[in-house]
Amino acid sequence: MKKMSKNFVVNKDIKVGDGFSLVKQISENDVMKFADLTGDYNPIHIDESVAKKSRFGKRVAQGMLCGSLISTVLGMYFPGPGTIYLEQSFRFVAPVFLGDSITAEVKIKDIIDGKAILYTTITNQYGKMVLLGEAKVLLP
Repeated sequence: MKKMSKNFVVNKDIKVGDGFSLVKQISENDVMKFADLTGDYNPIHIDESVAKKSRFGKRVAQGMLCGSLISTVLGMYFPGPGTIYLEQSFRFVAPVFLGDSITAEVKIKDIIDGKAILYTTITNQYGKMVLLGEAKVLLP
């Protein structure tokens, strides 16, 4: 994983507009480990012959595998350790294929009473939006 900072702030001075992004290339190993961890062995994720017949024509990563990178950003980088996830919405707008390099980004939309509302997005290596949503966290 490659960390990419955008107006990164790790203190009580977090403000609206601050954010952080993380880049990860999705591998065969990622998809299989996620399947083992969650039990999501949907053939579109793990069976090339089945995936070839699908609307996408090849294997796609589990949506929540990709979405889990938002959790990684929130808990490990921005706002960082001690952040408590309260809510998350996701809208999956395009597939992520094995080998894609995706960028998970969070950006502070609002801060109210020690809680932050964040825009959450994931784009692929072509800059195409693949996931968008909003999170609410309790700040550390």
